[in-house]
Amino acid sequence: MAIKKQYLKSKPVCKVTFSIEAEEAKKVSVVGSFNDWNDKKAPLKKLKSGVFKGTIDLEKDNAYEFRYLVDGNFVNDDAADAYAWNDYAGAENSVVNV
Repeated sequence: MAIKKQYLKSKPVCKVTFSIEAEEAKKVSVVGSFNDWNDKKAPLKKLKSGVFKGTIDLEKDNAYEFRYLVDGNFVNDDAADAYAWNDYAGAENSVVNV
């Protein structure tokens, strides 16, 4: 799993690329506070290597909670900047700081 950040000089935006190895998975999305936890708003594309990857523009100077949704199961990113407890889910969410 990996998170890559690319800050834009022209806008207060950071292009964040999320990737997760999930060779056997059929459907992977990244859901979080940036897309109302809606899996249809951020599906990831499967590459030939079995890695699912996608880029989202996030407003900088913010922290966003997120998780991957891999075939219906939530998975945290081990490369996250931090983790935050979520009482609703009864589990930790990954956090990306941009």
